[in-house]
Amino acid sequence: MKAFAFEESWEVIRQVLPADLEALARQSGSFQRARKVADAQSLLRLLLMHAGGLSLQQTALRAQEQGLGQLSAVALFKRLRRSGAFLQQLALRVLAQVQQRAAQAPWPEGYRFRLIDATTVKEPGPKGRCWRLHYSLRLPELDCDHFELTDLKAGESFKRWQAAENEVLLADRAYARREAVGALLEQGVKVVVRCNGHSFPLETEQGQRFDLRAHLRRLKVGQVQEWPLHFRAGDRCWPIRLCALRKSRLAAERAQRKARRKAQTHQHEVSADALELSKYILVLTNLEAERWSAAQVLELYRCRWQIELAFKRLKGLLKVGQVPKKDPASARAWLQLKLLLALIIERLCHQARFFSPWGYRLELEPLAGVAGNGGLGAHDAAGPAVPA
Repeated sequence: MKAFAFEESWEVIRQVLPADLEALARQSGSFQRARKVADAQSLLRLLLMHAGGLSLQQTALRAQEQGLGQLSAVALFKRLRRSGAFLQQLALRVLAQVQQRAAQAPWPEGYRFRLIDATTVKEPGPKGRCWRLHYSLRLPELDCDHFELTDLKAGESFKRWQAAENEVLLADRAYARREAVGALLEQGVKVVVRCNGHSFPLETEQGQRFDLRAHLRRLKVGQVQEWPLHFRAGDRCWPIRLCALRKSRLAAERAQRKARRKAQTHQHEVSADALELSKYILVLTNLEAERWSAAQVLELYRCRWQIELAFKRLKGLLKVGQVPKKDPASARAWLQLKLLLALIIERLCHQARFFSPWGYRLELEPLAGVAGNGGLGAHDAAGPAVPA
């Protein structure tokens, strides 16, 4: 591709990045002096090329061709290693833009719906370090509204997330912990979380143990049922609804095979209770029964699969699944760089829905005499007026 094409592409990307790019780089310690690379903007361009699929050697050659710097692959690696804090700040700034857009979106039922999950990323080699990416998407836009990069000691838990009273958090069974769920309910947050039964004991309204398997065995394939129950967290007792669906025979057998493979991987025997419970979908929620039937809750939970697809895109298209760096500093910087690239793509996709044929936004001055907000916004400028 011609050099001018790279210049034009960068100008489009530059619009979604903070204006104080140089200041952020210097404050974070990632760029202190112009040695072999002219400025922080040029350094970021090279790092994004590397994140986009070029090797360090290929990126160094591209830097020379485009006049962005005269540095070796080793020198570029050292620059990346020092850029973790800078890349994290940039990712958070772009994330704030996405969050601002999401906050303006209309939400059904007066709630904001969030998909919560985490995925593991591994460094190369049998002794490679593992990282955990905690990720949140908003429905229905599927915009990332929060992320956090930790080691494996930081488990999957609702305790890692902040939520407001008008939010509904959707999560898989790893998040079904009584203390964390109880803390959310105390804040007025709504949850829709998968339950595996044995790790989340439930009680009837009279305080008696709820015999889960006895009730589930009465269900026929495809039948939906719900029970108003309670669970204890600390010294508190919380109301919760259990919504259940019996799977088809094929789906149940597939789930049981998966449970056996997982148990074999971790070198333990799968219990008979676990095999029996794998025949059902069990979801806990505190959404209002008069507004959300059990079938609607289960349909809502199906949306959680979208975050799994988001992880597949991150790992498949952006190659986030394996870290090609071997020390913690460079690995963290590389992962922050990948997350920044993903957020830039997401931000540009938002703008693409309103792009004019020339491919970038125009910042317009307010027009005199226009009612409402006093002028045209960026989205209003998407389609150029036809000259008279």
